[in-house]
Amino acid sequence: MDLKIKNRLFIVTGATAGFGKAVTSALVNEKAKVIINGRDKEKLSNMEETFHGHVEGVFGDISSSRTIKAVLDKIRNRKLDGIFVNAGGPPAKSFIETDLDDWDTAYKNLLRWKVEIIKALLPTFINQNYGRILFLESCSVKQPVENLVLSNSIRLAVIGFAKTLSLEVAKKGITVNTLAPGYHKTSALERLFVKKSQVNNISYEEAEKQFEKEPPVGKIGDPDDLASLALWFLSPLNEYITGQTISVDGGLIKSTMG
Repeated sequence: MDLKIKNRLFIVTGATAGFGKAVTSALVNEKAKVIINGRDKEKLSNMEETFHGHVEGVFGDISSSRTIKAVLDKIRNRKLDGIFVNAGGPPAKSFIETDLDDWDTAYKNLLRWKVEIIKALLPTFINQNYGRILFLESCSVKQPVENLVLSNSIRLAVIGFAKTLSLEVAKKGITVNTLAPGYHKTSALERLFVKKSQVNNISYEEAEKQFEKEPPVGKIGDPDDLASLALWFLSPLNEYITGQTISVDGGLIKSTMG
């Protein structure tokens, strides 16, 4: 299928690992141009070398206004087609284990910067009467994940923000959607293995096996599979789906509206 994204320009944040790297690779495979951001300078340089001519790297913490400005400066006078809004999650903690600093940090890392970068990009999308905004959150917005109270809570605010925004810009050729992944082979999941092994006094390997059994499909997801879906949402082919939160979870969410 031709996704019609060849030579189109996209932004991918958190691009040096996990879902961000998978989506970047998928975009490049479709001959798109990508402005990528990450906090690992070596990995960022390696991606620029590997995808020479297709990616432009911006090093820095995306929750920083300075890094956001550096990403936006890369666009210059080019048309921007879409953004994959993605970054790492907060530490695995129960509510009792958290303090107020944890909540302040989670707000900064999970919500605030996303509002800042979308507010900065929105005039561009509105002026060109086109844009694709795709958030990467978690299935925890539909069904709480044990020992992830910060993610369970703050990511819901992103869903409310994305849904409201989608209604405001629907007639401007802009779609706003969210992917809500379940358990996938990323470093983010590894912190849950460690937490489960500590709480239940079991080995890391046993904790991993228990997670693998939870999705009805009987396995952990592959970030590349999610990336193929992300590309469709970022493409011109998606004109009519907006304001949605799509589970990519192997059947983990039990709700009939999951």
